[in-house]
Amino acid sequence: MENKLPSHVGIIMDGNGRWATARGKERSYGHRAGSDNVDKIVTHAFSRGVKALTLYAFSSENWARPKKEVDELMRLLKIYFKKFIKKVVKNKVRLFVMGDLSVLDAELQKIISEGMEKTKDYGDNVLNIAVNYGGRQEIVHAVNRLLENNLPVTVEGISKNLYTAFIGEPDLIIRTGGELRISNFMLYQGAYSELYFTDVLWPDFDEKQFDLAMEEFSRRNRRYGKV
Repeated sequence: MENKLPSHVGIIMDGNGRWATARGKERSYGHRAGSDNVDKIVTHAFSRGVKALTLYAFSSENWARPKKEVDELMRLLKIYFKKFIKKVVKNKVRLFVMGDLSVLDAELQKIISEGMEKTKDYGDNVLNIAVNYGGRQEIVHAVNRLLENNLPVTVEGISKNLYTAFIGEPDLIIRTGGELRISNFMLYQGAYSELYFTDVLWPDFDEKQFDLAMEEFSRRNRRYGKV
């Protein structure tokens, strides 16, 4: 139902490696397929009326994966951002990247910085990519900002200092790949988000699957602790 569409959707894009393994390929093959799928889902989500989309691309815990896989993920992020920045500029979509970007290599930091700068004045749609991101770390970051400014630590204060303060909390969080957890993703913002889990692996999560999540959201009754 269009009148109950979520304004902000977060997606934990899980299952790339298993998708590749099931096809007798290396995990990097799945990451490439998953990267290609991002473009399709982003375009479809905005066409459906979603205003902000937050995608979990690389967590702060993903550094523990084999170096070969991490290197491939970093390479794909560079390719993805270079390609996608042109598209978001053309379509006037604001690009934002949340997480601790200081540990990324200089080239990737530069690509991300330029993309955010070019699109900072766009506001109708926001594409927020989580890179080297962790929900616990984000909360610590927000609290430290309050302490540095001699401000009290309050619920409102933390909310205003989260990476996503300007786009608000996600109405819906989708996780693909069959796992039933949120894996340190938007822990503070997701306190009252509707959760949608699907066994479909991310490379196979197409427009129809996205619409199924939207339909399920439209049936939810969000009470926020009330009767």
